[in-house]
Amino acid sequence: MKCCKANKQSTKENLNLNVSKSKVEEYLNKWQHTLRLSDWDIPIKVVNAKWRKSGDIKIDLEEKKAVLLINKNSKCENIEELVVHELLHLKLYGMDQMIEDLLSAVYGENENDAKREFAHTQFMMLLESTVEDLTKGYLTANGSKKALSFDRLQKKIDKELE
Repeated sequence: MKCCKANKQSTKENLNLNVSKSKVEEYLNKWQHTLRLSDWDIPIKVVNAKWRKSGDIKIDLEEKKAVLLINKNSKCENIEELVVHELLHLKLYGMDQMIEDLLSAVYGENENDAKREFAHTQFMMLLESTVEDLTKGYLTANGSKKALSFDRLQKKIDKELE
């Protein structure tokens, strides 16, 4: 199931998803409050260029500002899940950066170092799977009836069946 189709042009940008920009803002406001991120300024930016991600969040921890990036051509199945997922990255960002700094202190700055690359890859896989589990848990606890995304798993299945 895709969540992309033409929508009305908003005053700022064209949000080309199954939900309107106001729906994305509704999810953002709801979950920003639920996740205790109400003191953050978080605008939505629609990415119109070709982009491999469904969404992302760019963060300024000191200023408590972040930008929620949503791919106009996303193939996501559940926009609420996408919003919660990215907000959880924001919630965990301080810990994320601390681990990144620790990896640099232990293994150095050379990203081609095999030991550093291994530790970084393991950390990123653990971070992403933790964020995905928390996202699904929050949505389930909140009574969400929408199908959860299996995009990452589906890509592995498609690759194996090629």
